Amino acid sequence: MLYPLQYPLTLTFKIAALAPQIYVRDAAGREILYVKQKLLKLKEKVRVFSDSSQTQQLYEINADRILDWSARYTFTDVPGRVVGSVRRLGAKSLWKATYEIAGEAGNEIFRLEEENPWVKVLDGIIGEIPIVGAFTGYFLNPRYDVKRTGTDQPVLRISKHRAFLESKFEIEDLGGAPGERETEAVLLAVLMMVLLERSRG
Repeated sequence: MLYPLQYPLTLTFKIAALAPQIYVRDAAGREILYVKQKLLKLKEKVRVFSDSSQTQQLYEINADRILDWSARYTFTDVPGRVVGSVRRLGAKSLWKATYEIAGEAGNEIFRLEEENPWVKVLDGIIGEIPIVGAFTGYFLNPRYDVKRTGTDQPVLRISKHRAFLESKFEIEDLGGAPGERETEAVLLAVLMMVLLERSRG
């Protein structure tokens, strides 16, 4: 349903919204996914829709445990088929955000890694400074790479760009983008990463 995608994709994350919301659009500006996270959930459960009208649910993301930094988040489509999962590698991610993306069979197929953790640190510190913090997105943009397991060559790059009252993430195809079956798992993993990393800069 999502494949083939027109890159670059843009994820717009509404910072000012009471409940976090993410809009995903393709290169033509077409809305292809929408997420509105419910607040005060002890065990994460996220519903993913085809657009912001929320009339057609495509996926559901469920955590395997309550409030744990190493929880695994499993992706299922509406009929109940497991699409894949993502797990934040707790100890590694204290310094450099690292996620393991598994396919529908449960085996790791991609690794999502923060490119330069110092950028995130500076972005978080300066972002707290009144007035100045509003402009950090113009010169501090954390980036994340999606690499196929067992290789060092990134196939996708996710770059963060801050705008007024929102953050934007651009997903760029670096060559060798995931195939049809893998695309769902990778894109849902990126959505979950954005939700989990929002408080870390």
